[in-house]
Amino acid sequence: MDRAESSPARPAPDEVFNQVPPLADTDFFSSDAGLRDAVLREDAAAGIDRLGRIGKELADPRNAELARQANLYPPVWRSFDAQGHRVDRIDFHPAWHALMDGIVARGFHASPWESRTADAASTVDAGPLDAAGDLRVGDAAVRRAHTLRAAGYLMQGRVEHGTLCPTTMTYGAVAALRRDPWAAREWVPRILSRSYDPRDLPVAQKRGALVGMGMTEKQGGSDVRSNTTRAVPADDDGHRLVGHKWFWSAPQCDAHLVLAHASDAAGHDQGLTCFLVPRYEPDGSRNAVRVQRLKDKVGNRSNASSEVEFAHAWGHRLGEPGRGIPTILEMGTYTRLDCVVGSAGMMREAVVQAIHHARHRRVFGAALVDQPLMTAVLADLALESEAATALALRLARAFDADEDEAETLFRRVMTTASKYWVCKRGPALAAEAMEVLGGNGYVEEGPLARIYREMPVNSIWEGSGNVMCLDVLRAFSRSSATIDVLLAELAPRRGLDASFDRAFEAFAAKLAARAFDERDARVLVRRLVLLVQGALLLESGSSAVAEGFCATRLAEDGPWGAAFGETSGIQDAKAIVDRAWSA
Repeated sequence: MDRAESSPARPAPDEVFNQVPPLADTDFFSSDAGLRDAVLREDAAAGIDRLGRIGKELADPRNAELARQANLYPPVWRSFDAQGHRVDRIDFHPAWHALMDGIVARGFHASPWESRTADAASTVDAGPLDAAGDLRVGDAAVRRAHTLRAAGYLMQGRVEHGTLCPTTMTYGAVAALRRDPWAAREWVPRILSRSYDPRDLPVAQKRGALVGMGMTEKQGGSDVRSNTTRAVPADDDGHRLVGHKWFWSAPQCDAHLVLAHASDAAGHDQGLTCFLVPRYEPDGSRNAVRVQRLKDKVGNRSNASSEVEFAHAWGHRLGEPGRGIPTILEMGTYTRLDCVVGSAGMMREAVVQAIHHARHRRVFGAALVDQPLMTAVLADLALESEAATALALRLARAFDADEDEAETLFRRVMTTASKYWVCKRGPALAAEAMEVLGGNGYVEEGPLARIYREMPVNSIWEGSGNVMCLDVLRAFSRSSATIDVLLAELAPRRGLDASFDRAFEAFAAKLAARAFDERDARVLVRRLVLLVQGALLLESGSSAVAEGFCATRLAEDGPWGAAFGETSGIQDAKAIVDRAWSA
């Protein structure tokens, strides 16, 4: 026997082993215990079956491939046609259109408004309804329409995030448009349509429509009161806008809500006013909104964002002159909700990818998931993800209760607070999940690199962290009723967990003293959000998750570290990981 025959067998150089198989096709809904519990807790059980069908559909690997292609082949701006006409057309890869078609068929762009906008859909062909996406059937489903839509949107966020931008803005725009008789008649029916129509045509010729937003300018950013765009009355009951927008999201939309200084017939400035600026004027001619360039963004690359100039562009005034900020913020409130829900969806996908990898990867002779330090990291990630899901669904329920004063106050303060904290935690969670995969997570073959690049946009978009925290302080200072509503939300969970009780008492004392120092705003808002998340997890779901969350996030001087996994407060990490992803 020669030496070659007696030596141990070695793998061939091209043999692949100890690599993780692709994530198996599964149901995004049935495999997500935290989402299921949140839907039940928020009294939205009427939509369980439909959410299950949506979850199966979205988990189809073909959607993941569409997401990959839509980001690999980003949109292209065509400024002129072959004959030299200015067209400012945005060309997208077919994968983008396939994803958008599914989103609109499921109603994620507008479904909660269908029952709230009487007879609006009767004037336009709604198109064939996707059986997996019909969230309109039954009084109970209608009563929780925003909640059910949020649950579906969260699952959609696991697939691809760039397509959520026009989806979210359209969803929020209906809140403002339906209050204006002309917009409610001419625009809302086409927005409510379940037919995605990407054709570049006047809206009267289209089966469906999407709406974007233009608020910020070069000099202002969040300080929209420094805007310089002007709008003067026109002869056709509209206005003509001259100026620019630094972020025009997204230029492929059929119309945009825009802030501009309105002037009366005598030329007097009436203050910032909201306008609906369509791609085509009412007479069918192309509106004078000139794209200057597409933004080269860190993430959100499948979607087009642009800079534009208005060369006497036509606009229809929404709301009263000088009341533009409150008018457009009605849209903004819903887009902020979606920032929370979308971030929760990406968190969920990142955690599933990390746990799936750790279950299949062997390191130092054992599965990565079974090694104590890695188990602690994964459990900490899972706690963050489930808490974000629970908060997103609770917040959405507040949007369903628009006649309830207490829920309105809750929505007023918790939308901004949740956007601050959940969106701030997203990038850190994505980075840690990527590290679980090591180098395999840092390359573009998998979704984690894309998720990591996408995460910061929700924190920046619709108001940065400081803007959100200052908004919370204003809500506290304006009304003691807001504080009363928050304490009433938290108080019923007292007595269930010692860490929660101590954190609640300290927070209540802080609010009672009305010690709202702007320098401490981020700390105050973090404590508020963590308490609400802890209360939700204590109310239903897993005792291991609730106890682990409260022990790590709420304990005074507790074991919660600066990085995920820096904790000894999670008593049953394995149970938390198994609940997060048992497939």
